[in-house]
Amino acid sequence: MDPAGCEGFDWDRGNLQKNWLKHAVTAFESEQIFFNHPLILVPDETHSGKEKRFYALGQTDAGRPLFAAFTVRKNLIRIISARDMSRQEKEVYKNHEKQNP
Repeated sequence: MDPAGCEGFDWDRGNLQKNWLKHAVTAFESEQIFFNHPLILVPDETHSGKEKRFYALGQTDAGRPLFAAFTVRKNLIRIISARDMSRQEKEVYKNHEKQNP
């Protein structure tokens, strides 16, 4: 399923706090990247087993560059993990931004 047709986000109690505790990323911040441009969405073939997974590179409303791994369930984005972009991911994001203004 393509994340473009999604209608919202799916969170459970455990997943809601996990990204804050591990990476100091709030659920609200991780959702913001899907509404800001540029947004890079890529299928994650390596981690797609029982369900298709994707990863996203984007930025929050405050300009914080984030990486998010997610899946789509019943037209809802379920974020598995969200963290600050690595140096390499920032380079990919900057290069994409230059090529797609």
